[in-house]
Amino acid sequence: RDIPDLTGKVVLVTGGNAGIRYQTVKQLLLKNATVYLAARSPDKAAVAIKSLEAETNGKKAIFLQLDLADLKSVRTAADTFLRQEEKLDILFNNAGVMGTPLETLTAQGLDIQFGTNVLGHFFFTELLLPALTKSFQQNQVPACVINTTSMVYTMAPGSGVEFASVKGGSDRDAWIKKTGKFMAPWRLYGQSKIGNVLASNYWAKTHSDALVSCAVHPGTIKSELLRDQSGWMQALANLGLHPTPMGALTQLWAGTVATPAEITGQYVVPWGKVAKTEKRTKSAKLEADVIAFLKEQVQGF
Repeated sequence: RDIPDLTGKVVLVTGGNAGIRYQTVKQLLLKNATVYLAARSPDKAAVAIKSLEAETNGKKAIFLQLDLADLKSVRTAADTFLRQEEKLDILFNNAGVMGTPLETLTAQGLDIQFGTNVLGHFFFTELLLPALTKSFQQNQVPACVINTTSMVYTMAPGSGVEFASVKGGSDRDAWIKKTGKFMAPWRLYGQSKIGNVLASNYWAKTHSDALVSCAVHPGTIKSELLRDQSGWMQALANLGLHPTPMGALTQLWAGTVATPAEITGQYVVPWGKVAKTEKRTKSAKLEADVIAFLKEQVQGF
């Protein structure tokens, strides 16, 4: 109801073929935006685009192949988008994985949760900065970068990010053994989600002349993120979760309704409210260390 007409707006949603992201794409299409649906699987994306077309009276999202767990794919996706569009008005960094098997690493050998949720999105956003900046130059309205986090960021270990756990190898193996195989996936997920907050804060400060950036907790939502969990855990979790479409509400509010001053550098929670975060997310040292680590990983890509 509150989303304005988005005719002429170019929007990109990562992981847009399922869950909250699918619902976000749907609402954007209904408001006449040009929407890029970025996803890893062409087949799953094709099914989603066909379904969206039926649900939006013929409006069609544009597929962009993107595997956030492979920096080469991230580079290719960004280059492809920049060849097709000169501006990007809203970027929803919405894709993610949760509670994945501990042995799963990215193409570059990093923890799959940190590599996908944080590093992949960081590199993608950095590569798309020219298009985000062009949006501001054309419209004199800041572009929006909406970064999906979770209240589970509070489960991040120690100072917030323990770098020994991020790269595959003996240090990570020792960290997992110390943390325990049950808790380690959740500590790693929390770590990735605090990483999303820190990256969001970084963009809000360093590119305040051209864009706004905020971190969004979508709520406790039924989602395909639970796909890596056991059947009993999925059944138990789903008992207390909100319907999937509700998960899109807060990020849609932040990206299309809220004023820049309301959201930039903020943590937004259901349903469209700004909330406070714990002190680890405000650590200048931790933010600097995380950003330095991310920049180091993307060198050469």
